[in-house]
Amino acid sequence: MKLPHWLALSALISAGLILWSLKGIIIQVFAGIVLAMALCTLVEILRSRVPISRAIALLICLLTIFLIFCLLLVIVVPPFTEEFQQIIVQLPTAANALSELALEGLRKVNEIVYGSYNKEIIEQNIILNSLNLIPDSSSLAAGVGDGIKKILGFAGNLGSGFVQLIFILTISLMISLQPNSYREVAILLLPSFYRRRARSILRECGKALSNWMVGVLISSFCVALLAGIGLLILGVKLVMANALLAGMLNVIPNVGPVISTIFPISVALLDEPWKALAVLGMYIVIQNLESYLITPSVMHHQVKLLPGLTLIAQFIFTIVFGPIGLFLALPLTVVLQVLIKEVIVHDLLDPWKKRRLTI
Repeated sequence: MKLPHWLALSALISAGLILWSLKGIIIQVFAGIVLAMALCTLVEILRSRVPISRAIALLICLLTIFLIFCLLLVIVVPPFTEEFQQIIVQLPTAANALSELALEGLRKVNEIVYGSYNKEIIEQNIILNSLNLIPDSSSLAAGVGDGIKKILGFAGNLGSGFVQLIFILTISLMISLQPNSYREVAILLLPSFYRRRARSILRECGKALSNWMVGVLISSFCVALLAGIGLLILGVKLVMANALLAGMLNVIPNVGPVISTIFPISVALLDEPWKALAVLGMYIVIQNLESYLITPSVMHHQVKLLPGLTLIAQFIFTIVFGPIGLFLALPLTVVLQVLIKEVIVHDLLDPWKKRRLTI
């Protein structure tokens, strides 16, 4: 390669390293873009029905969101917080009950296989192992010191997270107020011959994100409603908290539904063991309905995502970007799939294939 080629390669590598060092800011900017797309969708829906300016429509949407948030704080959050605290308190008791059931099952199996003598030996071993788990004073002091350090680190993380939240909200508001201007700034960074095509690609990305957000809201509401009805029928306590958790965690595919089953199963296990199995079966049915009926019905205009690709994207983005990458894995995958389809397949591979066929 000649010197200009080496310089171009060096510039490309340097740009990649700079972007990698700024990955935390980049993912926060993307989170702001996702929120901006949600606001822009609401604004466009309002402007399609009422002939008003974009600024007034955005102000009305923000005030409506603020009022809804205040109503949730007053009506839903207090009972949800109380029930959620009860769930957290009951989790250790449920874990002990589950371990006792498991030990009882092992003892019965042991009696059938080895007789009652081995049962006494097992109980003695369990008592000895329990005594060995009691920490001494030095390890207890070290644990207290580590706990204080973790609390201080958690407080620092809360402050940093609050600053990041303010940054994301500011980015989303600025983009929502002038989306076309920010889009044109991004397009100017591309070669002139590709700018018209880039505008259509960005519109496709925005459309896919809007459809995804609307679909997720509808599917999460349906999951929360079905979970609440099922828990009421089974007579499981703390219905509101468990139903809301099922709806909120449904936003995180694959991982969220699994986590949402832990809380109602723990509550049901303390009541009657058969209810825990019934709750597990009910949640499996709800997730199958959500995956094969609700989501395809409400997202038929959205970019189709394979479950395997979604799981891989969650794993990769969580490693690269941290916890925020887990929450943004699905919108990132939606945008990347549109870019791969439009840029790599349509603009690069399809013309190359046509050229090969004409040779």
